Amino acid sequence: MANPFSDAWTFLTANTGDFQKLGEWRFLVLALFYALLILGTVVAFKNWQEDPTQRTGRNLGVWFARMLIGCMWFQGMLWKLPLPFSGGLQYWTEQESTNAAFQFHRDFLKAIVLTHMSIFGPIVFLAELVFAGSLMLGLAVRFVGVLAIAYTLQLWLGLYDNSSEWPWTYMFLAVLMFLFSIGAAGRSLGLDGWLRRNAADVRDGKGLIGWFFHVAG
Repeated sequence: MANPFSDAWTFLTANTGDFQKLGEWRFLVLALFYALLILGTVVAFKNWQEDPTQRTGRNLGVWFARMLIGCMWFQGMLWKLPLPFSGGLQYWTEQESTNAAFQFHRDFLKAIVLTHMSIFGPIVFLAELVFAGSLMLGLAVRFVGVLAIAYTLQLWLGLYDNSSEWPWTYMFLAVLMFLFSIGAAGRSLGLDGWLRRNAADVRDGKGLIGWFFHVAG
């Protein structure tokens, strides 16, 4: 019988159905997950070690929530593989094309997205990988959070009329990404916090890259 512990172990050992579909490539994808998980933890430790203001229960809680939702995005990303075409993504895009809340949305999915899945498939995969990486590392969380809100609201409206989906699921995720964004969650034991302390250009907003990370994080 499945339970949260056995399911977590199945994922952590690359034995879920989504992993199995990737064949030997699943170990490379799993290695990427562990790299993000370990690096995100190392960054948190460095922040905790270097900056006394980071040593609060709030920052620890925000970091844990951010890492957990990052893992969720990573796991959700798996069924968008293999590239450039995923049967799972094809199916759910078809569901959106008949269940979207508004007709113009349905028409767009039918006329544009479904006819160019070889293009949109990799875009969707990369979007969710970026969301996962941003949250797990705490990098550019404010900017990426805004993109994730738009992405999630599209799913909310796209599957609004699907009786097997609960619309509030996507709204809750959008609200959570909103809180990460306005709360600059990457500054809590994340790379955003570390960069603002250790990279002068980011701290002062100098140069294009420095300005971007100053604002985005």
